[in-house]
Amino acid sequence: MQKMPFSELGLSPELLRAIDKIGFEVASPIQTETIPILLEGRDVVGQSQTGSGKTAAFAAPAIELVDTKEASTQVLILCPTRELAVQVAEEVARLAAFKPGLRELPVYGGQSYDRQFRALRQGAHIVIGTPGRVIDHLDRGTLRLDGLRMLVLDEADRMLDMGFVDDIRAILDRAPAERQTAFFSATFPAPIQKLAREFTRDPAEVRVKAATLDVPAIEQVYYEVHRRSKLEVLCRLIDLQDIKYAIVFCATKLMVDELTDHLIARGYPADKLHGDIPQPTRERVMAKFRARGFEFLVATDVAARGLDVDEIEVVFNYDLPHDGEDYVHRIGRTGRAGRAGRAITFVAGREIHRLQHIMRYTKGRIRREKVPSLEEVEEKRANVFYESLRETLEKGDFKRHDLLVDRLLDQGHTPTDIASALIDLLSGERPRAAEPPADTPRERNIREDARRGEAGDAAPKRSKRPPRDDADPAPVARERGMVRLAFNVGSGHGIAPGDIVGVVAGAARVPRESIGAIHILPALSLVDIVESAVPVVLERLNSINFKGHELAVSVATEQTPRPRPRKQASSAKARRGIKPSKKKRKPNRG
Repeated sequence: MQKMPFSELGLSPELLRAIDKIGFEVASPIQTETIPILLEGRDVVGQSQTGSGKTAAFAAPAIELVDTKEASTQVLILCPTRELAVQVAEEVARLAAFKPGLRELPVYGGQSYDRQFRALRQGAHIVIGTPGRVIDHLDRGTLRLDGLRMLVLDEADRMLDMGFVDDIRAILDRAPAERQTAFFSATFPAPIQKLAREFTRDPAEVRVKAATLDVPAIEQVYYEVHRRSKLEVLCRLIDLQDIKYAIVFCATKLMVDELTDHLIARGYPADKLHGDIPQPTRERVMAKFRARGFEFLVATDVAARGLDVDEIEVVFNYDLPHDGEDYVHRIGRTGRAGRAGRAITFVAGREIHRLQHIMRYTKGRIRREKVPSLEEVEEKRANVFYESLRETLEKGDFKRHDLLVDRLLDQGHTPTDIASALIDLLSGERPRAAEPPADTPRERNIREDARRGEAGDAAPKRSKRPPRDDADPAPVARERGMVRLAFNVGSGHGIAPGDIVGVVAGAARVPRESIGAIHILPALSLVDIVESAVPVVLERLNSINFKGHELAVSVATEQTPRPRPRKQASSAKARRGIKPSKKKRKPNRG
């Protein structure tokens, strides 16, 4: 069954604007078939699986049908559970974002009656409810169906299983005869077929069959992940499994943009594809991806249709696809030409039911896996580094530094300490997914000084050494061969040193060893870059989206703002709630 753009389905500009804001690109098969029929005013009997997009298939025509000048209930949507009723109400609200005055209301058991009474008195154009609570309101007279124009039964087979047939029949009997009716169900057992024949008039039958899966070479696993943790888990899996070439699928264009920015900021070479990207740019991105110019392609289903790229290691379903057909198309990007492939799917909350439907109708086994811990990722990094170090020692292919080692030994350092310090300096080639890079000893000393001040320790003795540039960074780099650049983001924007390293190394493709001192100030950041890399950084980083901000990078000058040095002892007292004394303190002559 073909998919079509929403713009070709006869929807109003307000609905199309809301759909574009949500980020949907094309209608799913059930939406493509159902929306035009419902807009014509015909009844519909639709068979489609959970997660196929049928909510929008009936919600969009229902919104178009509502006349906001009338305060009566004009659409009634029956759902088997309170969770589904809330979910449908949220979808209606998103689709009606640009239709002013439209009010939707979920009604279900367990919620306060008073709240529902008030909302119904104010006038709810679209009521979404469970059969029991709807019957309750009809009996009390708080819900009237005199002005009803459309009645929808969502997941009718589940309502049958839960024993709601009599309630459904009672509600259908009370609804006006001149109404539009839509039945949606994954299966149509005999009692539901009988209801549909009795309470619909010449309905159009729409059936969407799930695709079947025949790709035994693909290993399929899923992780139950909270939405807020998806990025962290994605980065852990990439690091733990050492993935170098993958496609990451998202549900919307907005999510593609955001995830690409996050990956680049964390140091992962990534680029994106979705429907808003011009065709010439798409072709350049794909040519670069095929040539291994970057490692991770973030894309929507539409942009990835027809992708012909060999040797894809993994396909990530960052957002769960709507149906089995999309799932098959996605994971078919890996495991080509007889090669083994992997598909990793993230599932959040109630999406587990959609995944079960995908498994049932694609006849594929998707194994559940445990989310790897940060300790496992660190152990993997350590093992990789160990093997690399052992191989280098066995080959003997390295430049000797005996004189330097002897000097350190003469100063009393043990061979184990020297080796550990070198490993600490050299390990961790890629910044950690969730943490900024480890501090240098100097930075740790600075932080310890600040911590002692906060804890009320005695103020450090005055030193004849000049003040550290960490406390008051100069606008111009002090190290020869480096140029100090000013970034228009700082700690006030949630920026940490690891973010700066990630965007410079990832987006500008500048080696990490070309990055010098980093000073994070409240409103800007000062970063030392090797002089030869400055033009590249300025060209590639200016105007990109970085953690939700348009990045502006320039060479720091004497006019670049400098922070005022803080008085550590006073700030420590202020944090402890001690008011500073107004008396002049005698100088410390000791």
